[in-house]
Parts: sequence; C-alpha cells; structure tokens
Amino acid sequence: MADKFISERNLRFLLYEVLDVEALTRRPFFKDHDRQSFDLVIDTALKMGRDLLHPSLAEMDQEAPRFEDGRVIVHPSVRTFMTECGQGGWIGAGFPYDLGGQQLPMTILLVNSLIFAAANYSASVYPMLTTGAAALIAAFGSQELIRTYVPPMLEGRWQGTMALTEPQAGSSLADITTRAVPTDEGYYRISGQKIFISASDHDGVDNVVHLMLVKIDGAPPGVKGISLFVVPKLRPEADGSLVPNDVEVAGLYHKLGYRGCPINQLALGEQGDCHGWLVGEPHHGLRYMFQMMNSARLDVGMGAAAIASAAYYASLEYARERPQGRRLTDKDPTRPPVPIIEHADVRRMLLFQRAVVDGSLSLILQCGVYEDLAHHGPEEERERHALLLDLLTPVAKSFPSEMGVLSVSQGLQILGGYGYCDEFPLEQHYRDARIHPIHEGTTGIQGLDLLGRKVVMRGGRAVVHWFEEMAAVIQDGLKHPTIEPYAVRLQEAMDRLAAVTRRLSGLALAGDVERFLADSTLYLELFGLVAVAWQWLKQGLAADKALAAGPSEEDAKFYQGKLLTMKYFFHYELPKTLGLAERLKEADGLTLDMRPSLFAD
Repeated sequence: MADKFISERNLRFLLYEVLDVEALTRRPFFKDHDRQSFDLVIDTALKMGRDLLHPSLAEMDQEAPRFEDGRVIVHPSVRTFMTECGQGGWIGAGFPYDLGGQQLPMTILLVNSLIFAAANYSASVYPMLTTGAAALIAAFGSQELIRTYVPPMLEGRWQGTMALTEPQAGSSLADITTRAVPTDEGYYRISGQKIFISASDHDGVDNVVHLMLVKIDGAPPGVKGISLFVVPKLRPEADGSLVPNDVEVAGLYHKLGYRGCPINQLALGEQGDCHGWLVGEPHHGLRYMFQMMNSARLDVGMGAAAIASAAYYASLEYARERPQGRRLTDKDPTRPPVPIIEHADVRRMLLFQRAVVDGSLSLILQCGVYEDLAHHGPEEERERHALLLDLLTPVAKSFPSEMGVLSVSQGLQILGGYGYCDEFPLEQHYRDARIHPIHEGTTGIQGLDLLGRKVVMRGGRAVVHWFEEMAAVIQDGLKHPTIEPYAVRLQEAMDRLAAVTRRLSGLALAGDVERFLADSTLYLELFGLVAVAWQWLKQGLAADKALAAGPSEEDAKFYQGKLLTMKYFFHYELPKTLGLAERLKEADGLTLDMRPSLFAD
C-alpha cells in the first residue's frame, strides 16, 4: 500500500481558504512570517513524515520498548527523530526569538503535529511532550531553571514529560500523595510514585525532565495544595555533570496500541535523594499545569484525527484497487468484478471517515487560531478568543478521540478480513487510536469540564460568543443557494443545543448538581456534533465560493468532494442531535437511580 497518510491539498484549503491563517501575519508577533514561510515549514514536515517517521511505523509497533538492566530501550529511530527535531528547531518553533524559537503560530504548529502523528503517532509524542514541558518552565520557572533545562530540551537532547497520575488517585488529582519536603539548599526532597507517564524513561535522549505535580508537606488538602516541580532523572551539577536523581522505573506497561512510546511507573526518592525544584509559587501547581494540559488536549485531538487520516487514506486506496462483486444492477456473472469503491455502502463508510477527519481537523485548527489571537491578537478581542478557546478545547479533544476510533473502525471494515490482519496498517491504527479517549482527561472528564465549568463560566459568556461565531457563518450561508439549506439546519441544531443548555442550567441553578452533570458526556457529544457541523458549513461555503470562481478541473473535483462530504455530515451525522437533545431534556437522573447494589452479579 502507498505511504499517503495526509492530504496536502486539504491542509492548504483549511489554512488559507477556510481559516485565513495568513491574516495572523498582520499581528506584530508573527510579522516575520508569510504564506511562503508557512508552506516551507509544512513541506519540510511532510518530508520528515515521509522519509523519517512513516518507514518506522510498523517496526516501532512490533519492536515495543523493553526494560533491561534498569533502562528502557526504545527503537533507535527515536534518538534520530529527537535529534532532527532539536537541530531543525521543531521543538521550540513556537517559542519567542529570545528563547531560540521561531515565533510560529500555534495553528501552524498544530499542522506539524498532525503530519508527524499521521506518519507515526508514537514517534510524534516525544517532541510534543518536550515542547509542552519546556514551555511550562519558560512560562513559570525561575531564570535559573530556564537556563538549566530549556536549552537542552529544545535541542532534543533532554526529554520532557508531564507526571500527574498516581496509583491511588488516577484522574482525581486532589488525591495525589507524592510529597515534597523543603531543604535549606534551594531544592525539595521528593518521594512517592507516578504511573502511566509517557516517555518518562528511555535511551533515545540523554536525560528526562519531569514536570511533576506534588504536595509540599503541610499543604492545604485537595487541589489547592498541589505544587509544580521540575524533577529530572539525572540532575545537573555545578560542574555540568549529570548524576542520578533517585528516579527509578518501577515498571513498564504493555499496551494495546501506541506501543512505540514507553509508558512507565516511576518510584521517586526510595533512597531519600530525589531532588525537585519548585516552579513558580507553592500550591499553584495545578493552575500552571493546565497550560500544558490544555495544549496537550489539542495535541491529543490532533493525534486522534491524524491516525484517522492515515486510516482513511489506507482504506481509500484499498477500496480503489480491490475488485470484488458487481454493481447491483449487473446480473451477468461473467463480467469482471468492480473495485469495491463502486459499491454505495463502501462510499458511505469512506464519506463517514472523511467527514470525521476533515471536520475534526477544521475544529482543532480553529482552536489554534483562537489561541494565536488570544495571545497576540488585538487587545480588545483577546478575552473573547481566550473564552472561545477554553470552551472548545474539551470538544476538540473528545470529538476526534471518540469519533476517530469509529472512523478507523470503518476503514478496517472496508478492508474486511485483511483489515483485521497485520499485513495491512488498519489494525495498528485501530489499536493506536483507542488511547485517545482515555489520556489527557477521559471523555467523561471532558464532559464534566465542558458542562460543569466552561458553559457556565463568566455567566455563560463563552457560549454567547460561540453562538455569535456560528450565527455569522449561518448568515453568510443563507446568501448562497447551495449552502442555504445547511445553514438552516445548523441554525436548528444550534437552537436545539441552546434549549438543552437552558434546561440543564436550570438544574444547576436549583442546586441539583448531580442531575445537572449526570449526562454531561451526552451533552459533550451533542455539542461536538454542532461544533463540527459549524466547521463543515465553513468548509462548504469556501468550496462553493471557489467553484463559483471557475477553478481548474482538478480543483473543481476537490471542491465538489468537499460539498458532498459536508452534505453527508448534515444528512447522516447532525440528525443524531435530535435523539441526544430529547434524552438530555428529560434530565430524569436515571443513571443516579441505578444504585450500585442494583447491578446484578
């Protein structure tokens, strides 16, 4: 099978024709960039994906990391890739010039993440985690911490991680017990355990730097007592040497997919000599960590969309080449079989895949634009864009994660029995995709975050802003005959979501918090369908306008395909909001009534 895992044409359509990313170059922070520089970055990322990452996709899955003599051994391509990312400036590409960065927009950085993850998801995680950890130190660390840790991380010599989860706490960070005891030498002594920490030990780099959530002795209970620390595997000494920091791998997890990146359990301070350095102020660690967590949530959504993209192009190629059966109207058994893409149900599955992939990409890149404008846009609009980003982040993480699994599953279905075998990449994509609804906050946590925090924050202002964004697209759509019926459908879906939101908000105002949040995951699903329909209407508008301008025959096919995929989403996927809305408006707390004792043994 061919090595196509992404559509360059679609990337440029989304960036320049739908989201107008070139407008960002009018902001002072991005003024040194233009479309040519963006395209150069994208072309280079594509070349790295094709030449460096994709060739080792299957090998990294088949030759999973192993634990030998106290060390985690990973595929040799990890060190090659991390070195290339460091030397090429990829890890710090979004950093300001004074930290050695290139001041690229987040929107372009997300495209890079997409390309790397579509080529080889496991490999893409190593630099992504390092970028997030280095950015956290740069934002909240002391100058000494920045000087010591950020340069070797951006150079790809040192790995960065986010170390949150513990055996007894899971996603409930209020219950972490890892301890920090202050010393009079400027550091703290750390003790405890962390689990499920990606890339937390491996031989693909010279050192690993953990950004770790810890409780200082005597801290307030719950999340208000969490602090953030830099805890390296090897601690730098004054003479530049690196010495062991009493951070040991207690176990390496064996996983369903995502096998090319190790996930470890760490034992901290078992010899009483694990040093940690406080980042920022005590007891503000969770607030600091949310910078990395929110960025990682967009990356997780992009990773899910990327795997779904690779699966889509693999199944599309198979459907074009695999002859099987005849058209339903052809009763002559002597006629040769047709490629399976000629069968309507196969085209339906391909349309579903494309609708999920391109809709997810558009939503995540839209979040990238909001992040760029929240930090570097006009002062008077930054709060609006920050609220929009906060509101849509749990959706951009969860919709691609959940729907990506279903999308890859449809791709596997197209290959039939071959899809279930490891001679074709679909079975690996299916396994790799399944982690995304789990890590960086499960889908259930994203639902609680969306409905319990983001929808009600600032008196619901974020939702008001988002409805204004959708209304502007709807009004534009109503002016175009081809798009008008779909603009009407989006308006109806938006009204449906608004009615559900009012109904549930009434429960919150009445103090019935458990019933308010009982079906927050269904609310997230409803919200996600409307959000992706909004993005598909934007894509349909751009395609319709481009067709009116008389494009080339090749471009016309691309735009026609876009319009038909938009129609598919509105006719096949958006109607699911009807059932979701009906269920959510009942708000009867059925899952609350089903007490644990009523589940039969």
